[in-house]
Amino acid sequence: MVCTTSTNRILFTLFSRNRTSNTPATARFAAPPLSDSFRSFSNIPHHTHISSFTTTTTLPIKAKIGLSFSIPKLFSFRTDRTMATPSNANSVHDFTVKDARGKNVNLGDYKGKVLLIVNVASQCGLTNSNYTELNQLYEKYKGKGLEILAFPCNQFGEQEPGTNEQIVEFACTRFKAEFPIFDKVDVNGDTAAPIYKFLKSSKGGLLGDNIKWNFSKFLVDKNGNVVERYAPTTSPLSIEKDLQKLLDA
Repeated sequence: MVCTTSTNRILFTLFSRNRTSNTPATARFAAPPLSDSFRSFSNIPHHTHISSFTTTTTLPIKAKIGLSFSIPKLFSFRTDRTMATPSNANSVHDFTVKDARGKNVNLGDYKGKVLLIVNVASQCGLTNSNYTELNQLYEKYKGKGLEILAFPCNQFGEQEPGTNEQIVEFACTRFKAEFPIFDKVDVNGDTAAPIYKFLKSSKGGLLGDNIKWNFSKFLVDKNGNVVERYAPTTSPLSIEKDLQKLLDA
């Protein structure tokens, strides 16, 4: 999502997400006690989303004479909020992600552009300096082929708790941000967005592949190759020379 109006505000309606209903199925089982056989689903991590857009898994039940009880027949999990991507991806351009409105965006559309991909947050101690300097870079180089792709993430101190609409409005009204802001994603763990799994595998950090905090930065060349990774505390303006080299290549 990009700020385009004169007041730099965007108001839009987020489409509600459907959820599948759990349909109970009754089956008969022969004793033994089942206290250890079926466990509560209450230990599912809070970041796991149940959605109708994911693969459905069926629990098979073999009927026998014995105790009768009901369990959910179907359940499904949404593992991330970006589109599934090729397992043999060779570049950033192979991925499709969601923008803040939920619309698919093919990153192949950015071929020929230099990309700076950043996981952003609205309530971080690094927010003011990073948003300000990212805007300065974008204003200076967007006409020369730079695109900044911002992916909100709430995994670090829960410092990006808002909805997509709130995140976009914050960036637009407070910082006049004009670069694209995408759907909020996870960047670490099993639920990490596929694009971030690819970025991390392409360029590991000093203390391991995981993203360490808000405003980690990945620099991508015109062919979609990840060429550099910067720590959250690295000033966006300090990487200007690296940007210029790729833009001039």
